[in-house]
Amino acid sequence: MIEAILSTLWQVIVPLFIPVVMGAILFRFKNLDTKPFITVTLYFFTPALIFDTLTKAQISHGDVFKTFAFSVLNLILLWAVANAFGKLFKLPSDETAGLTLVSTFTNSVNYGLPLVLLAFGKAGLDKASVYVIMQMIIVNTIGIYFAARSQFSVKNALKSIFTLPAIYASIAAILFRMFDLHMPGGIAKGITMVSNAYSPIVLTILGAQMASVVMAKEEHKAQLSLWVGFLTRLVLSPFIALLCFYLLHIHGILESVLLVLACMPVAVNAVILAQKFNASPKLVSKCILYTTLLSFLFLPVLIVLIKKWVI
Repeated sequence: MIEAILSTLWQVIVPLFIPVVMGAILFRFKNLDTKPFITVTLYFFTPALIFDTLTKAQISHGDVFKTFAFSVLNLILLWAVANAFGKLFKLPSDETAGLTLVSTFTNSVNYGLPLVLLAFGKAGLDKASVYVIMQMIIVNTIGIYFAARSQFSVKNALKSIFTLPAIYASIAAILFRMFDLHMPGGIAKGITMVSNAYSPIVLTILGAQMASVVMAKEEHKAQLSLWVGFLTRLVLSPFIALLCFYLLHIHGILESVLLVLACMPVAVNAVILAQKFNASPKLVSKCILYTTLLSFLFLPVLIVLIKKWVI
């Protein structure tokens, strides 16, 4: 079983790493400027992805409420832990904001969905799609607030949520589903084409961001923030997720799928928000890099344990 999981992970990870490596190469040899790509992603690719996914997803209504409750409760607990660590270690506001992004948002779309499909099949993928949709909405609304809070007042940070089109794309998609509306064929194909470009663009940005990380000796507090980010994302997050399952009475394959998705490495789009709002992008980039590398060892073990003890 372990060999099969490692084999499937290899088949999923290698394709995902092609744009990451290309982004790093372009940064190293062509001094790639990621800021224009970040703007295009936030204002074009992200809303297209959200609208396309929300309007097409085969959502299981029986699990929607539990998935929503888990997403909110898990987010609140992780946010509380990150802020508690920020206050405990007296971290600067930008590093606390970066730590919050690292702790609360996981790579459930580009990495999580293929992994769930290979590990749990179509039944797992259907349940995962509900969580992923909610995560996309949360990351592009609450995530913007977490990132922007390091620079602005609460009022201005909340306003920043509505300066980006992701929230409006979410509302539009929900209305389309409620009233059974459909885009004209040509427009729908165009939106799908744009949404398909999201993953390679974001992963290329990630590669450039990771290549830009200077591996020089960090200040003590910067090192501390990095280790706290690792601790929260890879060690505490599984236990926080299990606590949520206990409180919400979530069991079976839904529990298995949500546990894997909750324990994924840091979301690649966290670095986009970190750079956009200056929420310690170096810290976020490093955490994405190292948690992704460590996940190659951690997630196969987690999946084996889940299949043995949970399902």
